[in-house]
Formats: sequence, C-alpha cells, structure tokens
Amino acid sequence: MKKIYYLSTCSTCSRIIEELGLKGKKFTFQDIKTEKITAAQLAEMKKMAGSYEALFSRVALKYRSIGLDKKKLTEDDYKKYILEEYTFLKRPVIIIGDKIFVGNSKSNIAEAKAAL
Repeated sequence: MKKIYYLSTCSTCSRIIEELGLKGKKFTFQDIKTEKITAAQLAEMKKMAGSYEALFSRVALKYRSIGLDKKKLTEDDYKKYILEEYTFLKRPVIIIGDKIFVGNSKSNIAEAKAAL
C-alpha cells in the first residue's frame, strides 16, 4: 500500500509531497480535513508506528488551548483526540508498503524518500 494522510491547506505537507514527487505516482491521498480518519485506519497506523502517542501532534494549536499540555495523556486519550480532531494527527503520515513515516522532520522525509 502507498498512502499519504495529509492536510491540503498545510504548506509543509504540500512541500513534502512536491519534494518526494508523490503526485502522479500510485499513491492514495487522503486529506484528513475533508475525509476523516476512521478508527480502523488509525488502528492500522498505530500498529505500524507502535503507539498512538507516536501519531499525536503536540504542536497543534488546540493542544495548549484546551489544556492538554497540563494533563498526563494515555494511549486511549491520544486515540480519542486524534479521532475527534484531525489537527491532532502528526502530519504527514506516509505509508509505503509495511513502513510508516510520521511527521515532517528532515530525517523522516529522507527515510521516506529512500523507501520510494
């Protein structure tokens, strides 16, 4: 499977898609704002990433605004918040075969590029 979960309004996601040359390749694109992540999709990502926490974005604006930075979150909490609010998914999430690349760090994108 080749899939990318991204946000079409995110300039970083757009830059990474361009940098990796994903347009025109056999990738399934899912804009997480217009097509919500399902519990099954999130469970599959968790299986590949190792935890819901690894998929959770602490830089989302809502993270601080709703006080999550003051709480000790559990795996169930991470799952719940990602399913409730798309901004809590660390982006982009790129799946290439049995490998998952979560987030936009330079090393992560370099690894995704090598996997292509």
